[in-house]
Amino acid sequence: MTQSGTDQGSGRCQWCRRPLPARAGPGRPRRFCGHACRQRDYEARRRAGELALGDQELIVTRHALDRLRDELYVLACAVEDVERDLAAGEGEPGVTELQEALSWLLEAARPLSATDRSELTG
Repeated sequence: MTQSGTDQGSGRCQWCRRPLPARAGPGRPRRFCGHACRQRDYEARRRAGELALGDQELIVTRHALDRLRDELYVLACAVEDVERDLAAGEGEPGVTELQEALSWLLEAARPLSATDRSELTG
């Protein structure tokens, strides 16, 4: 049997990209973390067929794309700020500086990790 999809067997849900739980025993490898993701993938494939979209094409709402770009920009700026701050310090950064840097990066990354994946497609 050949695997045509790049996500098959990768250990991540084919729809939401969350890690799949480890599976013991025989059977087909899991492709989805749950029924909701399987259903959304089915609906997306049907809709893509109706619109004659290829496997590499995706429809994303403008609002969701703009919000994602904004959140990525904030994260990129946070990474740049932390790199600059850590490089400006003399010697090895202390625990306090590293904790502040990590806190700043996490604050910038949280909106991306909390993004509702169903909002990305219209």
